[in-house]
Amino acid sequence: MASKKKAQNVPTRDMTIEKRRRRLSFLIKMNYRKMIVYPLLVFLAAALILAVHPPGMGIDLKGGVVVTVYHVDATPGSLAKYVQSQTGFQVRGEGFSDPITRVSGIRLYAPANANIDSIVSAIKEKYPNADITPRKVDPTFGRIAQRQGIKAVIYAFLGMAVVVLLFFRDIVPSGTIIFSAFSDMTIALATMALLGIDLTTATIAALLMLIGYTVDSNILLTTRLLRRKEDTMEDAYLSAVSTGFAMSTTTLGALTVLWLISTSQVIDNISIVLIFGLLADFMNTWILNAGVLRWYLSGSHRFTIKLGRGR
Repeated sequence: MASKKKAQNVPTRDMTIEKRRRRLSFLIKMNYRKMIVYPLLVFLAAALILAVHPPGMGIDLKGGVVVTVYHVDATPGSLAKYVQSQTGFQVRGEGFSDPITRVSGIRLYAPANANIDSIVSAIKEKYPNADITPRKVDPTFGRIAQRQGIKAVIYAFLGMAVVVLLFFRDIVPSGTIIFSAFSDMTIALATMALLGIDLTTATIAALLMLIGYTVDSNILLTTRLLRRKEDTMEDAYLSAVSTGFAMSTTTLGALTVLWLISTSQVIDNISIVLIFGLLADFMNTWILNAGVLRWYLSGSHRFTIKLGRGR
């Protein structure tokens, strides 16, 4: 009975895999030139957006004033507008809620030259029962955090590039993986600029995580195609896509749920950066990288650059 049940499960599993591959077979039908050109156009558009309108720096990277206010009957926008009219400082308001303590409040953000006492006095004048917690980030410390965050991203990216080059020892597949990761970060940063998300220590951490997520799927695809065990490149590609889509969609689903249930702006920003970065990775891995590998392995090119002895 057990062997019979096992025999029945094998065809069912094979049928499920075959159906999934049929749904993804449209990728195989794409011309590899289009697979390369379209993602490059998206990358150029993202780079243009960053050149014209880069994301702003958060207070933790440039310095400024943060005033947290509890127990006020006002919206973040109306409170910010009131404080700005009373003090003359540029003020931005943001609401938040703690899901554990169920305490909600408003955070007011002002530039580093703003006077904290003036902001607190203005709030107290209209809302005497307000609970206020001010905090100031010195611009000097902000610049230090900014430099350290940028260095962390650069060093992580360079470390990833070195490992990829040493692993594959072939400039074309390795270079495509590195470019795909760079394109994912560029598109994520452009999305931040369009949505008005500031570059903070939290979003820098999200970009660092994005490097790991994107390289993972690219290495899966490249390894399957360069060292394929399947009869054809198309079968190896569909096998990699089937596995990679399952990996990426589960991560994407978890991040989407996190964004939907989160009441923290920091978590929201991290989730959004990773969501758009992973969506970009779908394109850069399974279309751009796949297109380059199909061109490279088909023999259409006239050169091969190996870094040492290939594996």
